[in-house]
Amino acid sequence: MFEFARDVRYFIKRIPESDANLEDSRQLIRASGSAGANYIEANNALGKKDFLMRLRISRKEARESRLFLRLIDIGDSEDLETERARLVGESQELTAILGSIISKSE
Repeated sequence: MFEFARDVRYFIKRIPESDANLEDSRQLIRASGSAGANYIEANNALGKKDFLMRLRISRKEARESRLFLRLIDIGDSEDLETERARLVGESQELTAILGSIISKSE
């Protein structure tokens, strides 16, 4: 999770500046960081109910990250498109992993 949030920040530093990208990148930074933070909180949960709630929030934030990754305008940069595709794939993997943990923990 940490690596995903860190890589998102590196990606955002390289995108073209625009009003839309500014707003979408802010949301992306929040969502990617929140996915990791809630996963950490889940591992320090007070009980099973709290554990599951934190994992669900983490999964939701990973999905939200994917949306904002897709919304960001990267212009014609093939390098940024490759990086975006990698990050979208990583967010899908995180969502699937978290979903699996949730299912097995219920």
